[in-house]
Amino acid sequence: MQAEFSTTYERSFGSLTLHVSAASNVGLVRQINEDSFFAKAPVFFVADGMGGHAYGDRASQTVARTFDEAVDSEEPLRPERVLELIDEANTKVQQLITEDDGPGAVAGTTLSGIAIVDVEEIGGDDLHWMIYNVGDSRVYGWNGRSLIQVTVDHSAVQEMVTMGLITPADALIHPDRNVITRAVGSERHVETDIWLMPTRGHQVFLLCSDGLTKELDDTQIAQVMTEYSTQAEPSITLSEALVEAAVAAGGRDNITVVVVESEIIANVSATAGPAAESNLTPEQEQTTPRIAE
Repeated sequence: MQAEFSTTYERSFGSLTLHVSAASNVGLVRQINEDSFFAKAPVFFVADGMGGHAYGDRASQTVARTFDEAVDSEEPLRPERVLELIDEANTKVQQLITEDDGPGAVAGTTLSGIAIVDVEEIGGDDLHWMIYNVGDSRVYGWNGRSLIQVTVDHSAVQEMVTMGLITPADALIHPDRNVITRAVGSERHVETDIWLMPTRGHQVFLLCSDGLTKELDDTQIAQVMTEYSTQAEPSITLSEALVEAAVAAGGRDNITVVVVESEIIANVSATAGPAAESNLTPEQEQTTPRIAE
């Protein structure tokens, strides 16, 4: 399962062009792919279902279907609209479980992604990235040299790492490494972490389920991305290259990757003069995303 496309947003400051690729693989061990991805401008995400053969794949597909039915235009969304759709998907995933399933039945999914949004409160015609996360799928930023994890895992081992009880290396082999503390569908109200980040220059985001990060650490992922960038005419997309690398490394889980690359081409009139050096406030210039309250 794969996808690739490009789209462009025209604004007063210039044009923002997105190139998107996505790929998913069941892996070498699992029988069913419980992962889903959504790659339809202006929204992009991965969802890793849980609940076994009965509900894992249906849970992640339900989230993707909820967005697919609601997103009928490439125009940027408002941040609150993205949250509304996550809440709607949360309710629909919960409805997958009926009384006939009996006690202990589980349906849930992680959800990690980005969206192009308009933030009227900031003003101007600038577009922003909204990064959102529930669970332990991840969003990374890539600057051509370093891979930076933007999202924070909602997992038992991440909580232990944060408290200083174990090291990140310990977390990779801890017996509770598959236990997540938040999921879409697991509670009546879903708590979603969000970050807002201005679009600027050239940016690359990597969205992935933990099937990728179980097989490749951040250094290995960065190596695949670096090697891919040196190919003059690659025969496959970067998303496919990363999925193939994870399968070759063991493929013990489903593996899903979405790569979103953006490029801003500014209008000459918008960049002329000393005042055009930056139209961002010091707060907006902050490159470390902040969790919105």
